[in-house]
Amino acid sequence: MENVRLSPLISEREIRTRVQKMGETITDKFKGQDLAVIGVLKGSFLFYADLVRAIDTDLTCDFMGVSSYSEMTSTGEVKINLDLSRSIRDRNVVVVEDIVDTGLTMNYLRRHLMAHKPKNLMTVSLLMKPDALKEKCEVDLVGFKIPNDFVVGYGLDYQGYFRNLPYIAQVSNIN
Repeated sequence: MENVRLSPLISEREIRTRVQKMGETITDKFKGQDLAVIGVLKGSFLFYADLVRAIDTDLTCDFMGVSSYSEMTSTGEVKINLDLSRSIRDRNVVVVEDIVDTGLTMNYLRRHLMAHKPKNLMTVSLLMKPDALKEKCEVDLVGFKIPNDFVVGYGLDYQGYFRNLPYIAQVSNIN
């Protein structure tokens, strides 16, 4: 895309190393137990795929689609576009997000999923922007805390582009 400048923030190597450690943490917590891992589409798909491969226990995969963004800003309203395909009642659940910035989506997902009565619910996010939180939001496992800048890559996008970058980049000079 023209007029978009990208500045690398988190390298592919840093991501790979951190995702492996996150997978080990989840394995330690749920080894030998029934585990459902839920990816939040679309942004988490690359992180989700790598994280699931780093978890060394039996698990099932499911997805949810949510939207709360228009262009580069949160609308403040969360909508579910795709809900779970199977029950999570009495199961250990790990919900995988790409980024937590306002906290609204993660808190909404937590309430929605807890209504399904899982045995345990663990929240995981590759990125978190503490300075952007609009409400208190607890995330059990965070890959990287980043500044309140717009970022793309490794699944995150700007107008559908840049998801395929193997690293996380800050975006500037958007016209």
